[in-house]
Amino acid sequence: MELRQLECFVAVAEELGFVRAAERLHAVPASVSRRIARLEAELGLRLFDRSATHGVRLTAAGERLLPEARAALAAAARVRDTAAGITAGTEGLVRLGTSRAFADRVYRALDVLAARRPGLRVRLERAPQEARLAAVRSGTFDAALVRTVRRADGVALHPLWDEPLIVALPASHALALDLADGEAPGLDRLARLPLRLVPRAVNPDLHDLVTAALPGWTPGPPFTTLLDTLAELAAHPEPSWTLFHPVGPLPPTPRIAFRTLPGLTAPVSLALPADRPPAPPLQALLEALTAMAPAGHPAAVTAMAPAGRPAAVAPLSAVRPPVGTPGPHTAAGAGRRATSAGRPAEVAGPCPAGAAAPAPG
Repeated sequence: MELRQLECFVAVAEELGFVRAAERLHAVPASVSRRIARLEAELGLRLFDRSATHGVRLTAAGERLLPEARAALAAAARVRDTAAGITAGTEGLVRLGTSRAFADRVYRALDVLAARRPGLRVRLERAPQEARLAAVRSGTFDAALVRTVRRADGVALHPLWDEPLIVALPASHALALDLADGEAPGLDRLARLPLRLVPRAVNPDLHDLVTAALPGWTPGPPFTTLLDTLAELAAHPEPSWTLFHPVGPLPPTPRIAFRTLPGLTAPVSLALPADRPPAPPLQALLEALTAMAPAGHPAAVTAMAPAGRPAAVAPLSAVRPPVGTPGPHTAAGAGRRATSAGRPAEVAGPCPAGAAAPAPG
């Protein structure tokens, strides 16, 4: 059975004549008649009564099949329209690997995408960073957000924005006091202080980033979890420091100072398959995410005081802590956990820089 046969059947049924149906279809009557005959042979049914007296009339079988034929043609038209939309980047599904650390910007990008491409759906898939990269290589994900990755086999990295890394050190240390006064000390002073960092095997790109910014940095005890590491920073008699990605309000730890340093940032990229240029839906997603890059104005780093009021901390670069946990979403926002004011959100805690667990990449 061919769609053209169904088109001829519907045209003859509605025009009640082969000549008028042929004119409507821009065909010759003999061609329409042959297609109707083949359709009747395939179905084993007579669809029309033909007589010199009454002309062309639908049989009972033809009357029964006419709505189905119309529905089949409408479905075929929807397939064509959807395919055209996918080609144009206005329809389709994009599977995006992400983590809770990117929730704020991802949700805002989805709002932008919904306005630009209302028919384009985005399904958010949360996974560790290495798993996200592997999923892009295998085709399980269409794209993935990654942080601090400079190069990766089989994927093309499209830069999006740079995120500051939050430095945590004892509040009583001279470096913290200098920063509180607005003084930006040389990074070499930090390099002499033991750094609690995740093992290189967990995040080699982060180690390379730190080594480039602080040549000869002093290794300290390993980073475990953020809360445990902060507790050790506050309690240990020997001063040390750590750094992590901001994911939410900083914990109320008055013995710890949270600071940002100019130039100590982590690049965020969209990883796409390297063997082909981005399809229109992926290009639309890339443009929406690129629009989420920081505008360049500084924002305060805040720690939540015990009473719930934000305690000001001296900012040296922009930090906008994202909140929320991604799940299955669409560009139109259907069913997602929202992160804007007045909408429910699951607030994620701060995330250690590059840690495999519990921190996302």
